[in-house]
Parts: sequence; structure tokens; C-alpha cells
Amino acid sequence: MRELPPALVSGPFTRSQARAQGVTDRMLQGQRFVRVLPGVWASRDLTLTWEHRVAAARLALPRSAHPTGLTRIQMLGLDEGPRLPLHFVVQGDLHLALPGVFLHRTKKLAPLDEHGVGVAGAFISFCARARVVDAIRVGDWLLAAGHLTRGQLIELALHEPWRDGAHEAIWLCEHLDPRSRSLPESELRAVLGFAGLPAPEVNPMLVLDGVTVSPDLLYREHRLIVEYQGAQHQVDRSIYVADLDRLELLRAHGFGCLEVPKERLAHARTLVGRVHRELNARGYAGRPPYLDDRWQRLFARLSHQVGSRRDRAGAA
Repeated sequence: MRELPPALVSGPFTRSQARAQGVTDRMLQGQRFVRVLPGVWASRDLTLTWEHRVAAARLALPRSAHPTGLTRIQMLGLDEGPRLPLHFVVQGDLHLALPGVFLHRTKKLAPLDEHGVGVAGAFISFCARARVVDAIRVGDWLLAAGHLTRGQLIELALHEPWRDGAHEAIWLCEHLDPRSRSLPESELRAVLGFAGLPAPEVNPMLVLDGVTVSPDLLYREHRLIVEYQGAQHQVDRSIYVADLDRLELLRAHGFGCLEVPKERLAHARTLVGRVHRELNARGYAGRPPYLDDRWQRLFARLSHQVGSRRDRAGAA
């Protein structure tokens, strides 16, 4: 049995590409190949990655279809959200059903780049269906990584307000912060902010005894620090020891330090109460947090915050 051509081993391919490599239609039906999508095959020995599936979708869809939404953002390196279905968009009224692919249709494509829909357009598309907390996590990540600016987002949303997600993206902008350093840190800030607690400083620089430290969230007036502790802080001993040293230095200078592992962040209501009690113990006299419908909006779809298109059209 002859070896397969390298071009047919490294990734998905079309029937015409197979023929160009000397593989007949009959051979494609054999045991050495598997159909990935209609008109697209791969070597049975190939372990299909998410990147392979994106490449297969590109081959199965017309060239006028482009990655958008969460898929386009994940292509930038975001490790967040479901990997399937893949999100593509096409201009016009093309109806094409592919397993594992959601093909959006639009009357006008958002600006494109060499990889698909541009980042601003892709994020606007994501906002159309995302929960508020997820949009904040992803939006912060895009801003912090330099993939997007508020100005770019607002410019496109205001220029094409009819676009799905445009109003949602504008509403969201005031809740984004490019200083956030991780997805859970963004969620932590949002959980506390939507509960009505005072806004903390995000990753400020403090110089203590000649040492510069940058806590996640700082309530400077009440000298309280809230730190998200990811799994790497416990697994990597060097990070763990550095955390101990940093927290010891902060406490020596009178700061209270509340550590938040992922298990506490998963119980957001209890976490809010804990932070509120710590603030009270340090002289906070503001109103207690509200954990009613206003706070619950954080976990609802972003589109619920701006109302339906029909409602907005009626108001206009």
C-alpha cells in the first residue's frame, strides 16, 4: 500500500485536491479516509484538532463565507467558550446546513481581515447572543491583548446600528476594562460591580518597601485587596511562594487580602456577601449589595439589556 501524499495527511482536503494528488473517488470511499464534512475528507489516521475543523469548514463553505463571532475570536488564541458549533457568516440569503457549523446570514458583511471578519465585527456578532458576564470576560481579553479598542468597537456599532449585536456592544462598553489580566479576574470585577459595591481599582501599582506589587482589585479607601487565585497559583510552587510573599508584604502594610479561588467565584452570591462584610469591617458605610433582578442581569443574555429590535424600533 503506497504512502499517502503529504498534502492529504496533514489536514482536511477536497475531492479536487485529492484528485490532483492521484487519489480517485473510489479510493476516498475506502478505509484510509474519513469524510469530515460534505465534500471534505481527511486521513483516518489524522487526529482532528479544532484548527482542522475550521479548515474543513472553510473548504466545505463557499469562499464568500468567513469566520465570525466566537470562532473568529478563538482564532486569536482565546481559550473560552464552546468550540462547536463553528460560526461563519455569509452575505446574502444562502441556506446551507453543515454539521457543527452555524452559518449566519447578513445583508452586509462587517469589515474583513485576512483571517475572516474583523475583530470589532466578530465581537459585535458575539454580543448578539452572549450573556453579559461572558461578553465582559471576552471583551476585556480583547482589549487587554490589543486586538480591539473601545473606539473601534463603538465606531462600527454606531456606523451600522442595524447589525446584530451593535446596540448590545455599545451598552457593554462602559463595563469593559483593558487593565484586566485574566478572564476570571474580569468576572470577579463584574460580579462585585453589578452587586452595587464600590468600583475597585484594577491592577494598580503599589510600591511597598521598594517592592512593586500589583493586586487584582484594590479598594484603596478601605485598604482591602481582592485576589483571584487560579489553579496555577496552587500547582506551580514558584507562583505559590511568590503569592505568599506578596500577600505577606501587603498585610504587613495594613491591607486586608481576600483570596478568591474558582470555587468561591462559582458561588457569586456568597462571594459578594463576603466582600461586603470585609469592607464593612474596614469602615465601609455604603448601601448593602443588591442581589435582586439588577444583579441577575449579569447572568442573562446581553440582548435582554437593550430590548428587542422591535421594541427599539418602536421607541425610535
